[in-house]
Order: sequence, then C-alpha cells, then structure tokens
Amino acid sequence: MTVRAEVPPPVLPFPIFRISSTIDRYLLYDINVVTWLRKTHHILGVLIGTLPHIPQQNVFLGLPLELMPEEARLLCEKSLSIIVDDLEWHRQGLRSLSSDQRNAFVQGLAREGGDALKAAERRKLESTELAMKRLRIGSTLDREATSSPADNGDSAPDAEPTDTLFSSSTPRRTRPPSISEPSEDLRSSEGWSITPTTAHPPLPTPSSFTGRPPPTVKTSTYALFRHLHAHDYYMSPGLRFGCQFLVYPGDPLRFHSHFLAVSMGWDEEIDLLDLVGGGRLGTGVKKGWLIGGPEKRLDDENVLTIERVDDETSENSITSRNRDRKDGAARHREDGLASGVRTFCIEWGGM
Repeated sequence: MTVRAEVPPPVLPFPIFRISSTIDRYLLYDINVVTWLRKTHHILGVLIGTLPHIPQQNVFLGLPLELMPEEARLLCEKSLSIIVDDLEWHRQGLRSLSSDQRNAFVQGLAREGGDALKAAERRKLESTELAMKRLRIGSTLDREATSSPADNGDSAPDAEPTDTLFSSSTPRRTRPPSISEPSEDLRSSEGWSITPTTAHPPLPTPSSFTGRPPPTVKTSTYALFRHLHAHDYYMSPGLRFGCQFLVYPGDPLRFHSHFLAVSMGWDEEIDLLDLVGGGRLGTGVKKGWLIGGPEKRLDDENVLTIERVDDETSENSITSRNRDRKDGAARHREDGLASGVRTFCIEWGGM
C-alpha cells in the first residue's frame, strides 16, 4: 500500500511576485507553495526556469512558476495570496538588512557551496572506484583466458614469435592505474556558487500591507475560468491548440485534456468559420471545443415587462421561474461555485 505524504500548507497569504510594471507576469519561486497549490487548489501554472548548465534547452524546465492572470486573481480573491512588486520589495528588504545579517547570509551560502562540492567529489570518487573495480575484474579474466592454452599444451614450445604488421612494440598494460586523490586545487576550492530560489530569508516575508491590486482580466474570460475551476477542473494555457484554456478532468500528469475552452460575451457574435474550425480542431485532437461566458441576467421587473402575461396562471408560472432562478443562484453562492456562466461543447460529427 502506497502512503501519500501530505503537503504542508504555506504561511498565508503567500506572495505572488509581479516582475514587470508593463506586462502582467506573476511568478512563484517557492517549491512548497507550487506543490501545495497543484495538489490542493488545482493551480498548475507554467514552469519557465532553465537549467544553469544548459540554458538553451527548453524540454525540462524548473522554477520559477509563471501563473496566468486568472490564476493569480483567483488566489487573491480567496485570500490565499497577495501581489507583491518584486523590485520594490527587494529594495526595501535590502535597505532594512544590517551588515551582520548580510555577512551571516553570505557565510551560510559559502558553507552550503562547500558541502555541495565535497558531496560531488565523494560521488566522483565512488564512481571511479567502481569503474576501476570492473576494470580489474576484466583484466583478470583476460589473463586467465590467455594463459589457459599454454597450460593445456596446445601451443608449440619451439614456436618463435613472429613480427606482424599490426603488432605493437609496447607490451599490453595489464595493471590498472591507481586511483588518484583529489587535487590540491579542488581541496583548496571555496566551493560552488549557490543561488537560492527564494529571497526570504534573509529578506523579511512580504506582509499584507505591501500588496498590490489583483490582476485586471477580461470579464468573460475570468468568469469562464472561475466557473470551470469551481467544478474541480485543472486548466493550463491553450496557445498550442488555438484556445484560451486546456481543460483537464484531473491532474495533467494523469489525464489528457478533454476540452479546448474559449470565452465569449453574452451578446458577442460568433463567426461561423470560427465555430466550424473550432469544432473540427477539437474533434481532430480528440477534444471538445467548449465556449462559455457570463449569463446576462434580468431582474423580476424586467422579466415581467418583456414577457407580458394575459392571465393569472402565466403570471404565477413566470414568478415561480424567477424564484427558482434566484434560489439556484443562492445555492451556487453557498457552495462557492461560480454561478451565472453558461457553457456549450461543440464536436464535429463528420470526422
């Protein structure tokens, strides 16, 4: 039986760093926060960090994690996070640090780099010893195979060695070289340079008074995102498939996406070519093309004005429908679901 370790929640509200004042880019640097959000709140984001030694590869990416503006706004509305201006917070934090705190932090990084270098040297020596052990075993087997015909009397004693075109003048080296100790340069090295993924510590954790307003997002797009997220769907950017969101029924590490989601306004006209192209695209990649947006609501007075009634029975039925609509919206609000959003899924039946 596999026991799953519980991911401890971070200190709330945790900071989401805005790194640009002109472009909405929101980053997370703490791996514990990233893991907790993915497991508990179905927030995926996109890893954009490259490896330090291979900066040009883009297959295996790591921290930081970039959030979509809709994800960042949802976390702020749930009081789980705050938006922090990265540059301003670092300037304020560095001004508040004393010289003793800075020296202690630098010395801690130096110790960590020295420990990392020693661990790497130990692993290198262990791998060298293992390789030399295999080489010794192979040399022993070669000597036994060469000496066995002479012991059995298969070779003639009077045979003289003959020089051939491909014979080597130097005898074959049967004794493996000894394992050398680490050089003096490595022993006297100060260690590797360590780049921490988070700046706190030593900088103080951003508090709520340093927060910035939540991201500004399109109303129809955010309404659709919040609606799908409230129904336990996972979502990631859908640029690869020409949509706004890729919608997964579970974690993308276990499931393929089921829908290509595109937001629409209630009165927005949909081009027929977009409708046909989206349906064909979704069916071609074995997904449904999902469109949705906030529903345009009318109060009771407007409904009664538009839908004129001729008798008391019709008036009572309209009033009943309005009451049911209000009760349904109230139940959605109590359950924490995003109400007032309508979605449609389109698939192409001819493919």
